Amino acid sequence: MKVAIIHDWLVNSGGGEKCLEVLCELFPHADLYTLVYNPGRIASRRITSMNVKTSFIQNLPFAKSKYRYFLPFFPLYCLFAASVF
Repeated sequence: MKVAIIHDWLVNSGGGEKCLEVLCELFPHADLYTLVYNPGRIASRRITSMNVKTSFIQNLPFAKSKYRYFLPFFPLYCLFAASVF
């Protein structure tokens, strides 16, 4: 069985990332999908060791720090990701 874990964005460590860390421990071979990923700001080794797949938003200028400005593009990525699965 193939498992995918989806998280909104991984740009800092907080409460949501602590819950995500537990899911990553339960499913260590799962793919982790997120809109934007900044590995330098994530404290969990478990999360940074996962196979993280990001969206096209990751490649836009200032996406790691100003990711919320790209809110209009989030649904577009969700439509694209849904068509892939």
